[in-house]
Amino acid sequence: MQVLPAQVADQIAAGEVVERPASVVKELVENALDAGARAVRVELEDGGKTLIRVSDDGQGMDSEDAVTALQRHATSKIHTAADLIGVATFGFRGEALPAIASVSRFEIETSPDGVTGTRLRVTGGKVEAKEDAVRQRGTTITVRALFFNTPARRKFLRATQTETRAAVEVVTVLALTRPDVAFTLTSDGRELLDCPPAAQRIDRVRGLWGRELAETLLPVSYREGPLEVSGFAQRPAQARPAGRKGYVFVRGRPIRDPFILRAGEAGYRSTIAPGDRPSLVLFLDLPGDGVDVNVHPAKHEARFRDKFFVEKVVEEAVREALAPLAAAAPLGAGSQEAGIGAGWLGIGAGTPLDLFAREAQAPGSRPLTPPLLQVFDTYILFQTDAAVAIVDQHSAHERVLYEDVMRQLTGDGASAQRLLLPLTLDFSPPELEAIDAHRELLQRVGFELEPFSGRSVVVHTVPNPHPRFEAARCLQELVADLAGGRFGGWQNRLERFAATYACRAAIKAGNRLDVDEMRELVVRLLTATLPAHDVHGRPSMVQLPKDELERRFGRT
Repeated sequence: MQVLPAQVADQIAAGEVVERPASVVKELVENALDAGARAVRVELEDGGKTLIRVSDDGQGMDSEDAVTALQRHATSKIHTAADLIGVATFGFRGEALPAIASVSRFEIETSPDGVTGTRLRVTGGKVEAKEDAVRQRGTTITVRALFFNTPARRKFLRATQTETRAAVEVVTVLALTRPDVAFTLTSDGRELLDCPPAAQRIDRVRGLWGRELAETLLPVSYREGPLEVSGFAQRPAQARPAGRKGYVFVRGRPIRDPFILRAGEAGYRSTIAPGDRPSLVLFLDLPGDGVDVNVHPAKHEARFRDKFFVEKVVEEAVREALAPLAAAAPLGAGSQEAGIGAGWLGIGAGTPLDLFAREAQAPGSRPLTPPLLQVFDTYILFQTDAAVAIVDQHSAHERVLYEDVMRQLTGDGASAQRLLLPLTLDFSPPELEAIDAHRELLQRVGFELEPFSGRSVVVHTVPNPHPRFEAARCLQELVADLAGGRFGGWQNRLERFAATYACRAAIKAGNRLDVDEMRELVVRLLTATLPAHDVHGRPSMVQLPKDELERRFGRT
């Protein structure tokens, strides 16, 4: 039994903290942010394998602190074990700098005032030179030849392009946490990131990923008890099976937590097709004693005191973000700001949508609502206070029916119409099995069925969701979908059934509606829980903003 030499201990610690060049970038940029930097510059060569340099304009260090910073567990951020509760800084273990210095040719140049400065050169953890330096206030750390003295580690590094992508991702995530700080990243002399300070988070998102993605995002802002959830959730219509961006931040710290992202995705129930993955950027803020960030050497994870409460609130937060009419997809270049919770459809006293809402509460004999126009026997148009709203009549009715059916399935069921002459329909053996498996649910929506003989079934009652409803066709298509698993992927059996029924029973594209039918449909849609999306993730309503029309006609 022996105590390990300090150099070996440092290299072991480096294995926990420094996995690859991106790990070094993460630790150094976090230190810069903790030092109050307002601008951070990252330079890479050969993906960081040859050189990593991080410069900042933070508070810097004097000569004594610069030397102390290279000792293990040297930190200015905590003093007692009690300080670990609610620690608000990125780094606090005091392991990063000595760990990095132990496996590289390391140089730190720092000044606390822009007058006096210090430069330290370290090779493999051993200080080789200390001298005065002249630089502006702040710190520059240069890491060369990472893992030069641990060749077994170095040979496991990936290709330059892969390591560069990992470093860019690290800086991107940290840039999301601090939109007020400028970030620059260059690789082999080529600028990959250039993010000036941003007034709002959505401006930083736009700077990092472009306007096109930013316009698909909706604001999340929700609080329950001690937990506040903010950030962005993607419109269901833009969710795709691949390519989503998913980030979670706890008390300003980026963490990896697939369960939180899964809870956010659960908020999309009945708004996206199974398999689609919406982009989510979620910031969780809660008291320090409700979360432990000291559970991973690289601070990638957090442990919540009440994990199930956190997941429930995250799901509710995303669900609420999808509910406003502003979640409807905008059309045209003139709608760029409408992507972030704008009031283009906002309900207020005297606005067109307010009139619809009032009519939903107390229908009048002489409606005050805006004129409605059906085009192509499929879309309903009306004017709002700042846009032209375009409703897809099938998708809209599908959303309305889905929410109605979910209430019926968990309540007393729907009213049904008894047929004077019962229908006799034939089904395949798998379809008969589907009928047996869903008999109670079918009855709750209005289908009373009875086996007849062989493959035949007698239908005694049917629902009546609209005047053009074709009961036999709806039942046959509904049963075929249930038997064939076409609507598979729903976690909840009731939701799957309701979505299948709503799709088959809804008004179809091509059905001509009179004014009263259009008005009833729009009123019911605008009072639905999630009015902007059908059960497949398609928009039930889109908007053409007035400013886009004016741009097209040269008025702006």
